[in-house]
Amino acid sequence: MAVVEWKGSQLIQDGEPVQLLSGALHYFRVVPEYWGDRLLKLKACGFNAVETYVPWNFHEPKPGQFRFEGMADVERFIRLAGELGLFVIVRPSPYICAEWEFGGLPSWLLADSEIRLRCQDEKFLSRVDSYYDELLPRLKPLLCTNGGPIIALQIENEYGSYGNDLRYLEHIRQGMIKRGMDVLLFTSDGPTDHMLQGGSVPGAWATVNFGSGTKEAFAKLRQYQPDQPLMCMEYWNGWFDHWGESHHTRDAADVAKVFEEMLEEKASVNFYMFHGGTNFGFWNGANCQLKDQYEPTVTSYDYDSLLSESGEPTDKFFAVRDIIAKYKDIGELKLPEPIGTKAYGEVAMTGRAPLFTQADRLSAPVRRTNPEPMEILGQDYGFIAYSTWISGPREKQHLVIQEVRDRALVFLDGKLQGVLERGKPELSVAFAVPEEGAELTILVENMGRINYGPYLRDPKGITEGVRHGFQFLFGWTIHCFPLEDLSALQFGDVFVDESGDVSGDESVLNSPSFYRGYFEVDEAKDTFLRLDGWTKGVVFVNGFNLGRYWNIGPQRTLYVPAPLLRQGCNELIVFELHGTAREVAVFVDTPDLGPSDEQSYED
Repeated sequence: MAVVEWKGSQLIQDGEPVQLLSGALHYFRVVPEYWGDRLLKLKACGFNAVETYVPWNFHEPKPGQFRFEGMADVERFIRLAGELGLFVIVRPSPYICAEWEFGGLPSWLLADSEIRLRCQDEKFLSRVDSYYDELLPRLKPLLCTNGGPIIALQIENEYGSYGNDLRYLEHIRQGMIKRGMDVLLFTSDGPTDHMLQGGSVPGAWATVNFGSGTKEAFAKLRQYQPDQPLMCMEYWNGWFDHWGESHHTRDAADVAKVFEEMLEEKASVNFYMFHGGTNFGFWNGANCQLKDQYEPTVTSYDYDSLLSESGEPTDKFFAVRDIIAKYKDIGELKLPEPIGTKAYGEVAMTGRAPLFTQADRLSAPVRRTNPEPMEILGQDYGFIAYSTWISGPREKQHLVIQEVRDRALVFLDGKLQGVLERGKPELSVAFAVPEEGAELTILVENMGRINYGPYLRDPKGITEGVRHGFQFLFGWTIHCFPLEDLSALQFGDVFVDESGDVSGDESVLNSPSFYRGYFEVDEAKDTFLRLDGWTKGVVFVNGFNLGRYWNIGPQRTLYVPAPLLRQGCNELIVFELHGTAREVAVFVDTPDLGPSDEQSYED
């Protein structure tokens, strides 16, 4: 593929001006079997380029242990895009934001309390350099200068929204150059003075991110680089959802109108997102602009984009394609054959495994004086349980966790006393201790590390200490539950009465438990899992972690791509934190992302 470069205010390919019409599509949010389908639809919409981030934590789950297979096979994704004739824009920054866990940074960085993120810190940069030593040689053969489809690489992501360490940015730039990345190197920032000043790198191409206000955004960019091509690297045509909010949507006509404003400016555009996909597993991030306003992102990354979460063209797809067709010949619309959806119906959860009776099967206990956070214990994601003995008798006093990250269920002798949640001071737990003493157990859920803003450093679990009243509690037994392998679980039967409700001791029924059921598949199609009547937890299909559910919404279904299913018998495991009166899950053929809150633009 020919080299793309800039000359003056234009991008040039083979001596001719070229305008990049790109769409963001994250390989790590889509099962590999569907990469081709999504890329074909992107091309059918009239785009000539695809953009993707590269999340560091997805590829280096442990220091020095790299993963580039399956959903992490970024090289295969890029080659596939090239085979379809698409340019590829890659954003391999150490940090990506993307509403992704910790903004793509590996959680194990937080095991070192001295490391400083995203700046000229030698410890941080040594880890970045080691990662780039593995990643960039994989990308080098795929550069357009070597006949591949990659035409541009990002240096850092929206750095001006975080800091102003230009030495750090130059280190990243030089690291790319030294490793042979001889294509366009660029930055992307918001169109404001402080963001462009903090995030731009001399000698690199600056781009801007916005959802509206085209003329004003490009006018600000021109102030900082008057003689280079204009590009909106993130055109926010939709938005993401947090738990407890409404589902965000944006009118298709409004999206098309702003897009056409950019074309009239002869600018290049990258739609963020063209196809959002899914935050499978524990990969969702969280926002926290103000210290006590923690907002975790939902499992779906539908983003109200041009393709739905399950890859179906939306009204925006057709509205945007119509605009592109006004400016260039894109031919007749040809879409891949529809994948189709299917409702597999109800699944009775016939097996149950209470978490605390299975703790030693899932995790070797660790004993510590203090309740250490996850990262100190080598845990990345999931849940962590802290147990200690409190002597008695003691009068009723409040339990204080300094600080909980992010949501804690508090048990005394196995009975739930209440829930404490980050950023919700109105929640409290208080209890007395009987004369014979009692065992205190605190189960903490990591609901996603912060991916954007000033509170990026976000260790999980209990980060300081625990008090009953004013007395700190010491001597803890800790179980880490990353839930990466559930094969050791031993399930007992679920007992159901004549009305179909579950019978048994209420304190046991309402304790965190794994529920297992089986369902038959004659033909694998996309499907959507409803958990009406359940409260909060995580779902696994044939061992694959689909992600989190929570009855506060907005999301009401979990997307299950057909490649996760197999013909014949399939296993469904639900890890439910609060119990349910009726252990039945339902596979339906229609997604439900909750009631929408339409808006013209969100910053």
